[in-house]
This record gives sequence, C-alpha cells and structure tokens, in this order.
Amino acid sequence: MGRLLFVIFMAVPLIEIAFFIVIGNAIGLWPTLFGVVLTAIVGSLLLRHQGLALWREIQTATSRGQLPARALADAMMVSVAGVLMITPGYFTDLLGILLMIPPVRTLIYAYLRTRLTVVGASAFSSSTEQSATIDLETDKWRPD
Repeated sequence: MGRLLFVIFMAVPLIEIAFFIVIGNAIGLWPTLFGVVLTAIVGSLLLRHQGLALWREIQTATSRGQLPARALADAMMVSVAGVLMITPGYFTDLLGILLMIPPVRTLIYAYLRTRLTVVGASAFSSSTEQSATIDLETDKWRPD
C-alpha cells in the first residue's frame, strides 16, 4: 500500500506538468492559466450545488428512517471530486469531472461491490448481565 501511494504521489505531479506543457503549447500561457482558474471556480460551484442536493437527499432518507448509504457514498465522492477540481491542474480536473458524473460513480460502486465485503457490528451488547460500575457526575459523589 505504501508503494502504491508513493507511485501516486510521484505520478500525479508529473502528469500535471505534462498536461500543462501540452495544453500551454496548444493554446498559450494565459488561456492555460485562465482554464485552471475557471475549472477551480466551476468545481467549487458544482461542489456546492451537488453537495446541497445530496445533503437534502440524506436528510429525507434519514427522516424516513432509512440508512442513506448511497447518498453518503455519493456525498463522499462529490467531495473528493470538488477537491480535485479546486486543486490546480488539468489531470486532477479531469478526474474530478469524471467523479461528478453519476453513471461514473455507479461504475465505481459496481467495481467496489465486487472487491469489498461489508461486515456489520452492533454497538449494543446482547448480554443481559449488568455492570457493577455506576457512573456518577462529579458533583453527585463524595469520598468516604
């Protein structure tokens, strides 16, 4: 896992530099820089718009007593997409735009579903034994 992260942290800046060189040669310096600023603005607006929509969906599902698992996962992916789009660079913008597209997220979920196993755990004990410890507030007890 450590090697994979190292490769990612080395590859992404190199890919970004290559994109800047290619795009800069094609359209010039100022349009290239304008494009980076524009995608950061668009990313922040998309993050706000889709984030608010997902927040409403989470609240609606929760009020119906349902676990909004898909909406929470979408909110996480949209957040990552927004951060990628706000980050200067065309490669990260491309990744962010792809994560903003719902069918792309569906493909990612389908892939993850084949690779992950969800194990649930209950926060409540099934034991009927009572603990011998009694918790008191600090002003409700005195030393003997």
